[in-house]
Amino acid sequence: MIAYVSGKLVEKNPSYAIIEANGIGYFLHISLQTFSAMKNEEFCKLHTYLSIKEDAHTLYGFADIPERELFKQLISVSGVGTNTARMMLSSMNSNEIISAIVTENVNALKSIKGIGAKTAQRVILDLKDKVGKDMVSQGNAFVGNSAIKEEALSALLVLGFDKKATEKTIEGILIKNPEIKDVEELIKLSLKKL
Repeated sequence: MIAYVSGKLVEKNPSYAIIEANGIGYFLHISLQTFSAMKNEEFCKLHTYLSIKEDAHTLYGFADIPERELFKQLISVSGVGTNTARMMLSSMNSNEIISAIVTENVNALKSIKGIGAKTAQRVILDLKDKVGKDMVSQGNAFVGNSAIKEEALSALLVLGFDKKATEKTIEGILIKNPEIKDVEELIKLSLKKL
């Protein structure tokens, strides 16, 4: 297993990067998430996953370890291959995918090209417990959002708002604004939409 490739960035486009390390050019398939995270520097480092099939050995590159781990979780689901997982990571960032899985948001996953209702439900069913635990142990930013989400939800329920509508509103705000770290700000934004 190749853990990462570090070297000179020879070529970069939204679907792949070529990194030269010790005279060898590595062709790495990447997601748009990784493409956005890569700086236009001369040297870069990508964490990798090597997919071995009968007809091909394909190397996938990721800007960080949590994205690679999420990719590995996604391809463990029956019916989700490496290309589908890469499409998912290109359509939504890691926190949005984790959020959709943990909150069982089938529609968010269905909005990704190539993901139907059955596949979305299978992803949620297979990964809901795994993704939540794994991301907590990795200290992912989603965990922080989860804590303020709960506080904001309980505060809004005390004010008499409907639980389902409130959860949906809070979730939508956190997906659009993952940088929110303040409960007060989240409550204010939610009140505007409820």
